[in-house]
Amino acid sequence: MISFKQLPLEVKAAVAAGMVFFSMMLSRSYLAEQLELRMRRWLLRLQMALFANALMLIGSLHVWRSTVTAFSRSSAASSLCFMPWKIAVFMFLALAHSSFFTLLFLVAEEPYFFSLAAYTCLGAYIILIFFLFTLGSVEQAYKFLAGRGAKAGTGNKNSRTAMKPVLAVMLTVVLTVVGLLNASQPPTVNSVEVPVHKLPSAMNNLKVVLLSDIHLGPTVGKTKLAMIVRMVKALKPDITVIVGDLTDSEAEIIRPAVEPLGELNSPLGTYFVTGNHEYYTSDVSNWFELLKSFNIQPLHNENVKIVSPQSTDDWFCLAGVDDIEADVLRYSGHGMDLKKALRGCSSEHAILLLAHQPIAAKWALQERPDINLILSGHTHGGQMFPLNAGAYFLNPFFVGLYKVGQNTFVYVSPGTMYFGIPMRLGSRAEITEIILRSP
Repeated sequence: MISFKQLPLEVKAAVAAGMVFFSMMLSRSYLAEQLELRMRRWLLRLQMALFANALMLIGSLHVWRSTVTAFSRSSAASSLCFMPWKIAVFMFLALAHSSFFTLLFLVAEEPYFFSLAAYTCLGAYIILIFFLFTLGSVEQAYKFLAGRGAKAGTGNKNSRTAMKPVLAVMLTVVLTVVGLLNASQPPTVNSVEVPVHKLPSAMNNLKVVLLSDIHLGPTVGKTKLAMIVRMVKALKPDITVIVGDLTDSEAEIIRPAVEPLGELNSPLGTYFVTGNHEYYTSDVSNWFELLKSFNIQPLHNENVKIVSPQSTDDWFCLAGVDDIEADVLRYSGHGMDLKKALRGCSSEHAILLLAHQPIAAKWALQERPDINLILSGHTHGGQMFPLNAGAYFLNPFFVGLYKVGQNTFVYVSPGTMYFGIPMRLGSRAEITEIILRSP
């Protein structure tokens, strides 16, 4: 019988990840009510960081073997450049692994350079893993189809072995630079016209500005939020809505970075619904109080009547639901409750719903097909290659405007900033200007 010590390192890492995941489920199920809130919050983040690192260790072993071990028996190992290269790869992997721990120790009004470097390495790590796997798969497919796996000469084999990681590293460097430059640009302003069934004619051309997935935390701080607020004010919206994932940190820690939100002064109000990352902070109540102090109204499974300035008889229903992750995390007093959120909203008036995740939008339309417009976020448009494909297949609505049925639309924001990794590849940060049209 094989002992644990004899197992490959990749298998040990997978076992470690499984154990951490089991401890997460155990603590959420049985320890949630026994631990003090701050301790529960810290434990959850620590478990998530350990789980991510255990999974990453499998990829890191592959990276090390492909970029270091593969060259250790060749002539390159005796060159003066090999040792600095070995140190550089080790530092790269160490920074990538440390990124998840910055949520615990390095969050402030503005990002620390270490956090930016760590998350940049994490983004490059993801790209590098993809190219190493893809190029390796292409190589194996070529060998199989050509039937030359065992016949290839040693010299050619060594050449191909060296070429694969070199090409992967070069592609990773190029795409990392492109991704960093793209993410450093201000969000683009995308203007979208949406016909809203039963919208009063007096409210035709009403302007709603949609923000989503700002992710205040280790790599997004006050400066970027202030820029977003300036751009929103320049659009002069009637209503501003923030559809979740505003933050990755506790309200008390990052309060100074949130202050620019107090400058939002849309005449018909500014509204907020939770995203999954608000629940990861375990600090939703404090966030609600902080946002209220900035005249931003959280819609906690509730709705408000948006009344036309010209006539109190002309109005529509703006509702918001808690993120579905609250149910998964068993977050007390929270969870998506559409019936409660739409209480008093009848099909006689137009209904707009704020729901962070596109899957929540799908569920809402299955229960209430009379909703006219749902505004969501969460997907980030995939944020960066190669994650785009996963985000596309995991969400019923990916990014942009979708028509569902005859009188219903869903708009999914690609996000106003980014989560952690300060990179965007194949997507662009966006502030969405939605013009409501009366039919």
